[in-house]
Amino acid sequence: MIEVKNLVRTFKTGDRTIKPVNGVSFELEEGTLASIVGKSGSGKSTLLSLLGALDKPTSGDVVVNGVSLAGMPDGKLTEYRRRDIGFVFQQFNLIPNLSALDNVMLPMEFAGVRKPMRDQRARELLQQVQLDPEKHGRRINRLSGGEQQRVAIARALANEPKLILADEPTGNLDEQTGEHIIELLSSLSRDHNTTILVVTHDRQLANKTDRRFRLQQGRLTEEPARDRAGAAAGVEAGVGTAAV
Repeated sequence: MIEVKNLVRTFKTGDRTIKPVNGVSFELEEGTLASIVGKSGSGKSTLLSLLGALDKPTSGDVVVNGVSLAGMPDGKLTEYRRRDIGFVFQQFNLIPNLSALDNVMLPMEFAGVRKPMRDQRARELLQQVQLDPEKHGRRINRLSGGEQQRVAIARALANEPKLILADEPTGNLDEQTGEHIIELLSSLSRDHNTTILVVTHDRQLANKTDRRFRLQQGRLTEEPARDRAGAAAGVEAGVGTAAV
């Protein structure tokens, strides 16, 4: 479970104080596929950076499976990112001169996993994300955008993270490929009990998630979402709503 408690991030710009994240609180159970929608500049990427310990909040806390990030030393935060978090980016952030297989093995190498185990798990993950086995050995720059995003998702799963953070994962993909990617994320969260939080401006993508939040002027509110069977899901009063 991830718990976000009254999270605030403040930036100073000259005489102005900007709060892209302003008192955000919510909880996500294991295996939930959730989305945060909002306009460009609404604070979505800032919030994702705080959840992934790429940035530190001005105040508030993020608790993942009972472990608080507040006050955690930098070395422990690095370990947390490596062990507990998987990242998926709009620009894929893969190494173009490495093969799909090598890109997926890389996080495991940093984590000290032995090469035979890295190779086996990477192949299994690429199969799970439905990348053609003939393309496992191809360099990234010889794969399509959709194939590269599948590799990026496999890489995010490499160290069996508790939480995957996806920043506009379909932003550079056509509509059909984007639908395949969100179906893949949904299947992974359901079948592997992995919590996945997607930041997006795409309403259609957000409508396919279990829970949907909107970030506006630093404040987070939860909107009615649809469950995976397609039925409307009610929102529990007070749960997942930003502090006001």
